[in-house]
Amino acid sequence: MIRIFSILVLLLASTSYFAEEETETPPTPMELAISDEMKYDSRFVEVHGSRMHYVEGGDLVSKNAQVFLFLHGNPSSSYLWRNVMPHIEPLGRVIAVDLVGFGQSDKPDIGYTYQEHSKYVDGFIAALDLKDITLVIHDWGSVLGLDYARRNSGNVKAVAMMEALIPPAFPAKDYGVFGGFADVFKNFRTPETGRPLLIDQNFFIENFLLQATLTRTLSEKEKETYRKPFLDPKDREPIYVWPNELPIGGEPARNVAVVNAVADWLKKSSTPKLLLYVTPGALVSPQSAKWMQENYRNLEAIFVGYGAHYIQEDNPEAIGRNINLWYQRKFGS
Repeated sequence: MIRIFSILVLLLASTSYFAEEETETPPTPMELAISDEMKYDSRFVEVHGSRMHYVEGGDLVSKNAQVFLFLHGNPSSSYLWRNVMPHIEPLGRVIAVDLVGFGQSDKPDIGYTYQEHSKYVDGFIAALDLKDITLVIHDWGSVLGLDYARRNSGNVKAVAMMEALIPPAFPAKDYGVFGGFADVFKNFRTPETGRPLLIDQNFFIENFLLQATLTRTLSEKEKETYRKPFLDPKDREPIYVWPNELPIGGEPARNVAVVNAVADWLKKSSTPKLLLYVTPGALVSPQSAKWMQENYRNLEAIFVGYGAHYIQEDNPEAIGRNINLWYQRKFGS
């Protein structure tokens, strides 16, 4: 009897052991949707005497492949789009560029104003001879893309945007547009405090981008990738300039004019537009999304989850999948 009991104990123990060995915790939906790896190869093209870095994938062979161009903002890079692009890749050719001064693109001795960035984006599109583009845009990339569409409407098929620097948020009458960060942005735009914060302390990277996810924590590899282009303080000038380019209180007037022209185009143009928004959002709240639907022509708004500003790090699958489905609804597969 004792022997039989001992055998049963051993069998139960071995069964439990093998069950533990064979049963691993399955990956969560978040882990399946988000990777810290950039699966696309790096490429470079010369634009205005500087190398601009980009990644691309999808259909690189067909002459008539649909083109999707991804534009980031401050202080990110093409890396921001790594988990969004695979969901859109089946539709055609996907390209994500690093703005001049960002990511792996060169950092020439320029002023990094909006107008200079716009010149380089125009040059990049011309250098790659991109046609009939669908723009996927965020932050300052939204203004760059929408302004390009306004000036080159015949070469833009559609626009998908998120956390865009457009009305009702911008042009802003004062720093109240930033809510609890009003004083922070005022300090960014004051030379005596802005340069120490953004160049010496690398505040935009360390305190905004790397702490901006609301549903997860960035991995060490993700943090290292975002930090890498700006390890040397002398390379942080582009990060410093962007907040000073925001149209607030009428300044800089040249950018107030750009954003107003973009808003006018959004109200009048029949180009298909998609707005992807989150709650609470940073620049685009659910209330702002409703306003845009009511004021911008041929715009569809889709809620993609919980997040703040860098929503590609919280909701890449929802963003990519909804762009894919929207595009197929508009144009077919």
